[in-house]
Amino acid sequence: MTALAEHQIHVDVEKQSLVLRDRGGRVLLETRISTARKGVGERINSECTPRGRHIIRAKIGAGQPPNAVFVSRRPTGEIYTPQLRAAYPGRDWILTRILWLSGLEPGRNRRGEVDTMRRYIYIHGCPDEDPMGVPGSRGCIKMRNQEIIWLFDVVQPGTSVTIQE
Repeated sequence: MTALAEHQIHVDVEKQSLVLRDRGGRVLLETRISTARKGVGERINSECTPRGRHIIRAKIGAGQPPNAVFVSRRPTGEIYTPQLRAAYPGRDWILTRILWLSGLEPGRNRRGEVDTMRRYIYIHGCPDEDPMGVPGSRGCIKMRNQEIIWLFDVVQPGTSVTIQE
């Protein structure tokens, strides 16, 4: 059985929720998330969350501690603290684990000016004080650190991710 058939992730932007189901449709995880503060959209540099059918193309961060800081998909060696945030107020805090998404719909979220993977759209951890259930990211889907660790350990590259308004 392929990873694509094992699990499916559904992101509902309006509800600010993520649901993971197994191949039988059983809910394994349902949680509040945070999508883009600028809403939905697929264009490069829009800072919007892309819609449509995607897959997890890559998993990044296995073995990193909770709150490990990533820049350009690489751990910096830093562990997030509110004091670190105060020292770098403009940083986009990508923490703990990264599930890098790739679009499956040419012209909508794949290739050209609408390519999800080239836009570096992830499902990733964020500071625990960031609110969930309200838009607040720069295009990605933010989750609580303990939940992204659990999700990361369950899913595989190729897992289906659908993002809808």
